[in-house]
Amino acid sequence: MNQTRLRVLEALTDGPVTGPAIAEHLDVSRNAVWKHVEALREDGFDVRSGDDGYTLGGLPALHELSVVLGLDAPFTVESHARLDSTNRRGRDLAEEGAADVVVLANEQTSGRGRLDRTWEAPPGGVYLSIVVRPDVPMRDAPLFTLAAAVATARAAREQGADAHIKWPNDVVVPRDGTSYDKLSGILTEMQGEADRVEWVLPGIGTNAEASTADLPEGATSIRAETGAVDRRAFVQRLLEEFDALRENLDSVVPAWRELALTLGQRVRVETPDGDVVGEAIDVERPGTLVVRRDDGEEVRVNAGDCEHLRPVASED
Repeated sequence: MNQTRLRVLEALTDGPVTGPAIAEHLDVSRNAVWKHVEALREDGFDVRSGDDGYTLGGLPALHELSVVLGLDAPFTVESHARLDSTNRRGRDLAEEGAADVVVLANEQTSGRGRLDRTWEAPPGGVYLSIVVRPDVPMRDAPLFTLAAAVATARAAREQGADAHIKWPNDVVVPRDGTSYDKLSGILTEMQGEADRVEWVLPGIGTNAEASTADLPEGATSIRAETGAVDRRAFVQRLLEEFDALRENLDSVVPAWRELALTLGQRVRVETPDGDVVGEAIDVERPGTLVVRRDDGEEVRVNAGDCEHLRPVASED
């Protein structure tokens, strides 16, 4: 990321401001300011020239400088118009030693979900992966998936969508009864030893601007729910919420419970040891689902595919 260009952009937000004034403030040449302004224009920034100087008319939603501008979280951003997979790129960065880097894309060509399912990632979405290096034991690594889900749901709710969380890692909009439409999916990768995490990489794919007609059955988007979406504000809020949660891991599970759609539902969870069927009554640190079977036995599930079921009809 070009730090001088970011400082020029910051100066433009206080416009109108003249080129010489920016040059003096940043201690660069007037020609350098002009080059940075032209580069911003080429990248889609609406920089206008007038008798009283430059003014900033608008920002491209997912440009790295747009996201970092005013962001209250210590992340650097790498943005792409089109990428095969933000998690693939994030994994490469993590293996190179990167930390607190966000890989952001408008479109993914090879998105992947849980259990190696394909994640459809058309243009107009928000696809991002966050490279973090937390100083925590491996047993706490799943908390970062929960934190990503909470951050995504909170950011979507600020946009006006009635976002909730379905265990373990889907952000959904509830419909009638037990039905829901998927708004966002999360796939977390990690590396470390038994006693310490080396890196964690939550990958978050959110349907943002897509219309219902462009989405698969069972999916929705922020625009479909609200009529409008500010992708830049959505990304910034998501990153700020995630940063606050990772700094206070004790707050993650309570925050997840507040947004949970699964708790209180009758569920079937597919696990390697067989299906677990009953009422989802709690989620325990670091993300374990507690299911009460019909015979009263409580079963704890750490991973599995969760299906919401209709309640068992009561006998008269």
